[in-house]
Amino acid sequence: MNRQALGNTMTVRAKPGPTVFKPNEEGGESRIEPYVGLEFDSAEAAQEFYTLYGTQAGFKIRIGQLYRSRVDGSVISRRYVCSKEGFQTPLRTGCPAFIRVQKGESGKWVLANVKTEHNHDLDISGEIRPPIIQRKTPPTPRPTSNVSSRTGIRSLEDDGPSGAIDLKRIKRVELEPAPRGEPCKGLDFTSANEAYKFYHTYAANMGFKVRIGQLFRSKNDGSITSRRFVCSKEGHQHPSRVGCGAYMRIQRQETGRWVVDRLSKEHNHELGSPEDTNQKNGKSFKEELSNGLENLDLLETNGGLSLVKRDRGSGIGNGWYNVLLEYFQTRQAEDTGFFYALEVDNGRCMSVFWADGRSRFSCTQFGDAIVFDTSYRRSSYTVPFASFVGVNHHRQPVLLGCALISDESEESFTWVLQAWVRAMSGKRPVSIIADQDKPIQNSIAQVFPGTHHRFSPWQILAKEHENLGALRSMEEFKFEYETCISQSQTASEFDSAWGVLITKYNLKENTWLKEMYKMRKSWVPLYIRGTFFAGIPVDGTMKSYFGTFLTPQVQLNEFLMRYEKAVEHNREEERKEDFNSFNLQTVLHTKDPLEEQCRRLYTIIVFKVFQKELLESYSYVGIKINIEGAISRYLVQRCGNGDERNTVAFNASNLNISCSCRMFEFEGILCRHALKVFQIMNIREIPSRYILHRWTKNAKYGILRDVDSGGGSQDFKALMVWSLREEAHSYIDAGAASIERYKLAFEILQEGRRNLCWQN
Repeated sequence: MNRQALGNTMTVRAKPGPTVFKPNEEGGESRIEPYVGLEFDSAEAAQEFYTLYGTQAGFKIRIGQLYRSRVDGSVISRRYVCSKEGFQTPLRTGCPAFIRVQKGESGKWVLANVKTEHNHDLDISGEIRPPIIQRKTPPTPRPTSNVSSRTGIRSLEDDGPSGAIDLKRIKRVELEPAPRGEPCKGLDFTSANEAYKFYHTYAANMGFKVRIGQLFRSKNDGSITSRRFVCSKEGHQHPSRVGCGAYMRIQRQETGRWVVDRLSKEHNHELGSPEDTNQKNGKSFKEELSNGLENLDLLETNGGLSLVKRDRGSGIGNGWYNVLLEYFQTRQAEDTGFFYALEVDNGRCMSVFWADGRSRFSCTQFGDAIVFDTSYRRSSYTVPFASFVGVNHHRQPVLLGCALISDESEESFTWVLQAWVRAMSGKRPVSIIADQDKPIQNSIAQVFPGTHHRFSPWQILAKEHENLGALRSMEEFKFEYETCISQSQTASEFDSAWGVLITKYNLKENTWLKEMYKMRKSWVPLYIRGTFFAGIPVDGTMKSYFGTFLTPQVQLNEFLMRYEKAVEHNREEERKEDFNSFNLQTVLHTKDPLEEQCRRLYTIIVFKVFQKELLESYSYVGIKINIEGAISRYLVQRCGNGDERNTVAFNASNLNISCSCRMFEFEGILCRHALKVFQIMNIREIPSRYILHRWTKNAKYGILRDVDSGGGSQDFKALMVWSLREEAHSYIDAGAASIERYKLAFEILQEGRRNLCWQN
């Protein structure tokens, strides 16, 4: 290819330095070489350049990571890599070759990093032809508003069993006439592509256009299980859309085929002329796919890349807003503590958040460790419903707020988290369990600075299978890997085991493992145990708050009814445990005064956890190994078992105690090792700082902790307000039961108010 031919393909501005063209050994056609400092008019031009270079050199390229500005979210850097980068498929070899271009202040894109060495043979056979690349016209920037913008994620993967729509493949091949006919339930196809072609042809014959709608993924492996194709006038994101409800949904079967399982043929607008549509059938189909790509951008999600719409659009059906707002207003009239918020962008409804008075009250005591449950993202939920869940004093899940999230952009997650903070009087959790996707990570870091973000275990497991591939099936590797993750007791021990693993199995170039090592404090048990997570197991097993009440396919007319049933069911379970804790006595197994003390204070469920640790402590022996002033260190190990060893530090001057197992820091209950040292030191009562108020019977009845135990005045102000409000709610219910009770309740209230005024 000569300079003129290259110029017809892209515009490249080279800074002074090595020439971009190099003559070949035969002295004939010149070839191009990337180098640091090479300038391009756009990121697309850089991609075209690297594609051409790869074609000449004998390899294919893929689009790698992109990086966004923290200020405005715009793309500031892109990577283009060899197609054999990574280890996600058997064909990939972890090739390190890549280029990275960075956007300069002038608006030009400069090649900032390059690596030209490959770790595989290059394919230089055959005729080298420049690739045909369609130019894109950048979309006109949308006006900004004070409300955060949003994007809608749609993944595009290889066509096949995964069920992804391969737009590039459809564009490359000439469209074959799809069978004419009307869609019906039970109609099956060999692939999602075939189903899309069929529905597109049907739409053309009927006089309307189609768009690719939602996809749904499996909880187990993340594969696509269902797809929706909708009328182009579905939704209200654009003035031309009228909320049309026509669609066709296909479901993947165990055989690998796709079957139409849901269908609506009713349109709420006039259809066009079938003749006119048919005349432009092939062209409009290709244009639609092309326009679909024009409106998409690449975003890193779950460690991979997804195509994301640049224009904001809500994945929440328009009918939901009216129903929810009516419900919120009704609830607010009944519950003065009810809070709700609605995100609006350019006049369009987006995400929704709500929390009733009981949830807001619960947060004052149980909002220290929360789970941001976005299970809808890995399943075929019809509505993007998310919840904030804590752990109450009976170790039950407790609801702390709910949301419908319009899309999976950083802006949407940030808005929802900020709404939760507003509803909870500015309270921020000590720890949060949430998915590890970059938008969620960034939102948590922004809204909850200082909060320990722990990754959801389901994502880690899915990514292990995806990125470690065949290694996970090797028993030796699996044992060593899990031992490194779960058994390491210190940071140096973990680093050493990790290094051995990486070297032994030649995983130095595994980009996923590199990234996970950088984020080890968010998923490795060693680093998690030092933070309070209310005892939620490291494997993430926790009883679901909504359980079977809210199924993936719940419809609008059932959603609120099922939601309220779930809330009432869980609160009734909490009331039962409250009653049991105040009216039942757990059997004591020792004469240790610590056991009697904790039975008096703890709820039954928490006391049983403590009691188990106390009983286990009698099977351990403690040996003093060090004394530094008032601090004594003990080696505590199980009798007859030298493998389990923990170090306990005890300060005799103030009775402070800490154990290397970190159970108290993680769970808020003293471990067997610390209790063994208390026995050795003849401590007859547990210091109050080791009896967390959140685990006591009085956790939600307004019994405040000692002010000196921590927390600012604002924390106690919110706690006092919600505690009094909850107590007043019960008082009003009792006082309004009859006219006689009302008179008595009113007199008591007046007397109480007079006493409070006299104290001022």
